[in-house]
Amino acid sequence: MRGKLFLIGCLLLTVILAACHYRIAETVVPAEGREGADSLVTDSCLYSLNANFQVTADTLWLHQLPLTDSIPVCRDDELVVAEISVHSEDTIGQRWVKVARDQSTIGWVREKDLLKEVVPVDPISQCIHWFSSSHALPFFIILGVFFLAYAYRAVHRKQIRLIWLNDIDSVFSITLSWLMAAAATLYNSLQHFVPETWERYYYNPTLNPFELPFILSLFIISVALILLVSVALLDDLFHQTSLEVAFFYLVGLAACCIFLYIFFTMVWIWLAYLCFVAYTAWCVSRLRKSGAYPYACGACGAKMRTKGVCPHCGAINE
Repeated sequence: MRGKLFLIGCLLLTVILAACHYRIAETVVPAEGREGADSLVTDSCLYSLNANFQVTADTLWLHQLPLTDSIPVCRDDELVVAEISVHSEDTIGQRWVKVARDQSTIGWVREKDLLKEVVPVDPISQCIHWFSSSHALPFFIILGVFFLAYAYRAVHRKQIRLIWLNDIDSVFSITLSWLMAAAATLYNSLQHFVPETWERYYYNPTLNPFELPFILSLFIISVALILLVSVALLDDLFHQTSLEVAFFYLVGLAACCIFLYIFFTMVWIWLAYLCFVAYTAWCVSRLRKSGAYPYACGACGAKMRTKGVCPHCGAINE
């Protein structure tokens, strides 16, 4: 019951946290009075004037008029968008962007070349960029640690706590795995049906789900709930088990969440929906069984089916 009340509190807290947000960038304003440029920049641009970017390439070359001289900017340099121009006679890349590092380092670069070599300075955008470009290695490291830990526990013939098989008495582990499956399914839906929505969010992020399209707001809420439930799981886990058992359990849970993320984001979208419905039904049945522990030990906090001697610490509960 305590866990279920906490989950309701997490949802309410997510709504409260939505008050802190970043403003979404406005539509790009017209660009006038430039030779060889159209009089209007269309609103299909993903960013706005005065947008700030950080260079991720070793070197990015900026062209100066009449596009014969070039000046370099280096990795981690910050650039600001000063002008956007559409050149109808340029068949290679029609949209050019004028960016500046400082007053003496200003130049033009094709938009497609710019966006490949920079990342927005917003911390949300940088987090998305880091996760999408370098998540494979940490994933394989966690999986490797899990298999080594499993082998170690098996050799020493110690009991292995593992989600789905020999789980702890907590609603948070199953809830966390379901939230991960839900977030992965929503992300798969975004990439399949409305990839431009996710791309716009990358350049104009916000923490307020009420300023976003419905499917994207659901994804943001699910990520926030994953963080909140993870904190609750840690508190519940360390009240039930030793530090060693908790470590191995968390490694196994991380491996499980990695599997769910990879499966629900990579599988065919309609199959992902069917699997998600089946996994939801299974999680609901497991959560119903978790209510068979109405008592908790007053000494160690472990769950108990009946009053009396705690099977974990031996304390007497009346």
